[in-house]
Amino acid sequence: MSDAENITLDRLHERHPGLTQALAQSYFEAACVCLARHHQPPVVFLVNQAGARHNRTVNFLIPDERTRNAYANNIDATEAGAYGLSLAAVESVAGMVAVRRAETRTGADWYIAPDGELLEDLESCVRLEVSGSSAGSSSDVNRRLQEKIVQAAKGNSNLPAIAAVVGFKVLEVAISRLGVQA
Repeated sequence: MSDAENITLDRLHERHPGLTQALAQSYFEAACVCLARHHQPPVVFLVNQAGARHNRTVNFLIPDERTRNAYANNIDATEAGAYGLSLAAVESVAGMVAVRRAETRTGADWYIAPDGELLEDLESCVRLEVSGSSAGSSSDVNRRLQEKIVQAAKGNSNLPAIAAVVGFKVLEVAISRLGVQA
């Protein structure tokens, strides 16, 4: 498969200027732990972006015992893994990358912008609100997406927003825009 048909989880910091190497590695490890709970590599994710459905292959490493122990808290691992997978998915289907972590009460987790765009301020950024689910069905992913859209809409920011929800068991990423013309 070509790169356009893959979601690349490792080395996110090389493509996302808002991530450090250490943070990107942590997100990669967490995503591997979450995926390995249910699957063997590689897997094919369905990325549903505002009705456009994309199949994307995701390769990951089976974590060793030390890594599993480091991410033994299911909630924290799922959150960190969802950050990594959603950033990689948005990069894959929308060409956008993380440029900065969002402040509290903005209704989002990250500021993202088109890859390669020079930013002097955040005015041309989009907020990205992320959530993840270790288990559950497609309907659970879509329900959580609707909750995240509401959360982003209530955020203390006038910037447009995107919500992304990762379903690790069902191999889906649901992405929806709020305040941006599709």
